[in-house]
Amino acid sequence: MGFEKFGAVSFTAETKAAEFIDFLEKGKVEATRCKKCGRVYFPPRVQCADDLSSDIEWVDLSGPARLLTFTTVHYGPTGFENDAPYTLAVVEFSNGARVFGRLDKSLPAADINVGMTVRAEPLKLAGDKISYHFVKA
Repeated sequence: MGFEKFGAVSFTAETKAAEFIDFLEKGKVEATRCKKCGRVYFPPRVQCADDLSSDIEWVDLSGPARLLTFTTVHYGPTGFENDAPYTLAVVEFSNGARVFGRLDKSLPAADINVGMTVRAEPLKLAGDKISYHFVKA
C-alpha cells in the first residue's frame, strides 16, 4: 500500500516496508536495521535475512556516503528508454549500508569519481511519483 508511488515505473504496489514512501515524502531516505544483529538493509525490509528477526528499526541515510562505483546508461531498458543517458551508482554509508541508485542528472560527468562524497535525497518525479538519487555532498 502506497508503494505504487515509488519510481518512474512501479513493479509492485504492496510491500511490508511501505513506510519507506512516507519517509521519502517527508524528505528522508531511510533504511532498516535489525535490532538483534545490527545488519542494515536497503532496500528496506522488515525481517532480517541473517537471524529471521522481525525486530527492526528505521535508520536515516541522510549522512555522507562514499561513491564505490558507477556506470552511465546510454540505452535504457523498457520504461526507462527516454531517461538515458543517466548514471547509476553504488554508494556506501558510514553504517555499512551499500545503496544502488542514480546520481543527480545535473552532475557533470567530469565531476564524477570513485571515492567522492555524496548524499541521498528524495526525488519528486512526474505523476506524483517519488524516488531518491545521490547528489554531490
